[in-house]
Parts: sequence; C-alpha cells; structure tokens
Amino acid sequence: MLEMHKLLVANRGEIALRIFRACAQDAIATVAVAAPDDHGSLHARSADETVEIASYLDPAEHVRAARESGADAVHPGYGFLSESAELAEAVLAAGLTWIGPPPDALRAGGDKLTAKETARAAGVPVLPSGTPGDVGFPLLVKAAAGGGGRGMRVVRSAEQLDEAIDAARREAAAAFGDDTVFFERYLERPRHIEIQVLADTHGTVVSLGERECSIQRRHQKVLEESPSAALDPELRAQMSDAAVAFARAIGYVSAGTAEFMLDGRDFYFLELNARIQVEHPVTELVTGVDIVREQLRIARGAELATERHEPLGHAVEVRLYAEDPRTFLPQAGPIERLRLPDAIRVDAGVAEGDEIGTSYDPMIAKLIAYGQTRAAAYGALGRALRETEVAGVTTNLPFLRWLVAQPLVREGRVTTAFLTEHPPLSESGPLAPGAPFGGAWRLNLPAPPPHAVPVLDDASTTASVAEQATLTAPMPGTVIKVLVEAGARVAARQPLLVLEAMKMETPLVSPYDATVRAVHVSEGDRVAGGAILVELDE
Repeated sequence: MLEMHKLLVANRGEIALRIFRACAQDAIATVAVAAPDDHGSLHARSADETVEIASYLDPAEHVRAARESGADAVHPGYGFLSESAELAEAVLAAGLTWIGPPPDALRAGGDKLTAKETARAAGVPVLPSGTPGDVGFPLLVKAAAGGGGRGMRVVRSAEQLDEAIDAARREAAAAFGDDTVFFERYLERPRHIEIQVLADTHGTVVSLGERECSIQRRHQKVLEESPSAALDPELRAQMSDAAVAFARAIGYVSAGTAEFMLDGRDFYFLELNARIQVEHPVTELVTGVDIVREQLRIARGAELATERHEPLGHAVEVRLYAEDPRTFLPQAGPIERLRLPDAIRVDAGVAEGDEIGTSYDPMIAKLIAYGQTRAAAYGALGRALRETEVAGVTTNLPFLRWLVAQPLVREGRVTTAFLTEHPPLSESGPLAPGAPFGGAWRLNLPAPPPHAVPVLDDASTTASVAEQATLTAPMPGTVIKVLVEAGARVAARQPLLVLEAMKMETPLVSPYDATVRAVHVSEGDRVAGGAILVELDE
C-alpha cells in the first residue's frame, strides 16, 4: 500500500482533533493549519506542528502549508473546502495524497443540480427542482456548495423570494466561497435520513447503514442516532441500495453520505455529502468501523470488505453549542469552566479557558452514547448531560437535557418540523397510553396544517427589545445589511437589519408597527451583544 508519513488537516476545531487521533493510531505525524485569528485554538495546540495560513478557504494556502511542513497527505475534514474539487486538484497536482473523493466525483456530487439528474438516471427518486415557477411554494433555496444548514432558506410566497435568495447567497459565499443557489420542493414534515457509504479505488462501494437526523434548527442537525426508528430491514436495504447506486454512478471514492427525505415509506434523494459528516460517530459505534481510519486506508489503496453492515445496538449524538437554548442564536465568550462526561464518547473542539469567538462554528463538543437498546442509549446520554458543566458562555445544554428527555423524542416520533411544533424547553408530559403518532409519518392520519416558522425571528426580536423602544444585538456579530433609516415607518415583523455571526445570518425585525427614531449602526460594523442598534417610536 501507499506510504503515508505526515498528514495535514485542512480544517480546524473538533474534526481536526478527530483526524489527529486517527493518525496517532496509525503512527502518522500531523500538521494543523490556523488562520491569524485562530492560532491559539485547541486544534492548533494539539498537532505535531502548526502552520499559519491566511484563510481556511484558500486552496493554495493549504498546499503551501503542506509543502512547508513536509506533509505528504491532506485531509479536508468537513465544512470549509471539504467538498472542493479545486482543493483536491491542487493537492494532487502538488504530488500529495488526497484523503477524499477524486475531483471529478466532487464536481458530480457537489453540483447538486447535476447530482439530482445523475440520481434520477440511476433510478434513485429525487425531489422536484428548477425555477421557482417550476417548483412552486413552499420551496427551499439551497446553496449549491452548501452544507451544515448554511445558505438555506424556506420560502412560502413569492414576496419572500428575493430576500431569501440574497441571504442564502451571502451565507454561502461566506461559508464556502461560492454563492450559487438553486430551488427545490420543500416538504413540511418529512424525516431526514442519511446513508453512510464507503468506496475504495477498486470499485467496491458499501453501505454502513442509516442515521436519523430529523431534529434540526435552522436546517442544522442537533441530534442524530443510528439506527432510525422509522426504518425496517426492507426499507433500510432499499435506501442503502439507492445510496450505493448513486455513489457508483459518479465514481465515488472515500467516505460519503447520501441524504434523503423520508415521507412514510417514500424517500427522495437530496444530495451526496462528499466528506466525513459531523455525526459519523453514531455509525462507528453501531458498526465497529472507524470511518476516518477507513478513509486513510482507502487513500493508501486498500480494498474494502464487501459484507453488508447491519447495526448492532443503538447510538445517539447531540451537539453542545455556544448558543441560546431557546432561540439558537450563537453566543460568544470565554469558557471559564468545562466538565465533560467520561462514561460516553466525547469529541470536543475546545478546552477550558478557550474563547468562543464570532468567526467560526460555535460547537463545543459532541456527546455520543451507545447502548444495546435505544432506551439504554438515551438513558446513558441523559445521565451524561446531567454531568456536563459549562460556565462563562451561554450554551444549549438546558435544551439538550430537555430534548433527550422529551417523550416524543424518546418514542422516535419526530420529523424535521419537530422544533417548530415543540418549542425548545416547552413543557411536555408523558405520552398517554395508546396515543396516536403525530405528523406526516402516520400514513392514515392527515398531516396537520403547517405552522408558521417565525420562531427564530420572534425570539431574537423579543430578546432584543428593551423598554419597548430599542432593538439591541442578541449576540456579538457584524451588521451586514441595514434595511431602514431614521424617520421610516415600519410594520410589525418587518426586518430592520441583518446581523451575521458564525457565518450565519439573523434578521432582526420590528416587534410592532413603529417609526424608526434612530439607527445607530452602519453596514460592516462589528457589535457586541446588547449593543443598541435601532430605536423605535410607536
């Protein structure tokens, strides 16, 4: 097999640390890269050596760092340039080993519109996409190079379309360096199921089974588990075969994830995430396969075993974030105290004493529990969350404790609309005996009418209003758009400005019909949490 002695991770945070651990098991030296504002971070302190780069989004900088450090391989992690054909080509052109799919497969899977046509040709069902007129409302604006919920907006009417497109493009450009978007039919209450695949350079493609990822906020996952309560062996085999068929059709190599929407027993291919996923640990725990080490083996030319992997036991993961537990607005500040459980798997990206800033994803750690049964896994995770302590920065820990104990979650009765229909930290009692399942997955019950989804905007505005006259920043960030000026008359819920933090945009809206008395910020201003942005008169 190909020799690999030193590996550079073209990423940061938790995933860089995860890859470093896999390299240590294979006696491979590690190189971290760090942007100028990130040099003191945990991943930069944890590698065998660190090279400063100008930007995580510049392929040439990663190649320069690899050459400078003497690395002979590059792993892109997730996010940033992990699905960039340009980075893959630059790495290969430099004579280095690329830990990921070949550039052609990245292009075929990364262009989500082309990927849909490829899936359709391979016999894999897909959701309608096209122009807004073709798709109809509600629709989803999606970043073509996107992932992690960035560059996505639900649009329910033509009046909302232009602003949604602009916001999705700004987020996509900031997160991925590509502002291309497209339009796709939006399902109100599906489940989100993904299939983990591995593919080697010898033509073997295998499925490692599914992950249930339906519980999301802002189109970002907060809880994942494997296996899914919604799949039986027949449906699991059908979805796995569809994922494998798509991977074969684009000549895929390495680890990847085919994402599907599941409505009853009907499923629709969304996209192939051509990278390692944040939630890969739950699959590792139920299959016994170390996915990162398999990526390294595949890159060295090893062949995969061909047997189908059936899940053994159950695993569930939650993401501990620096964010408000009710509104999910990102937070910043020092981690003055951090106590993480030791009875379950914990993949952390920061340590006590580190600072959560506004430039990067605010994830602190992933907590992953395993049990022989689903109930045992949830019980272990609940105990671990009760032991977890974070001080100095606001986190979603209260929300995670509520979520893991929530009766419908424990019963597996969730859809992507769960957090819209069950507000975070809301009261919830035990299920009545024989209570009917709720939501679109119960085929003989009509789906309830869709609820509005103003939770984020409402929460940010409510949290921002002081004495019914001022709108303040709910978190530190950058003002990227000012939509009103002094003297303007505004309606209730009309956006006044857009604040960006952690490469996610938050529109701040008027809480009532009012006149703008004063605007205290300009586009491009960086503001602290609590800073006065706009004053209003009724």
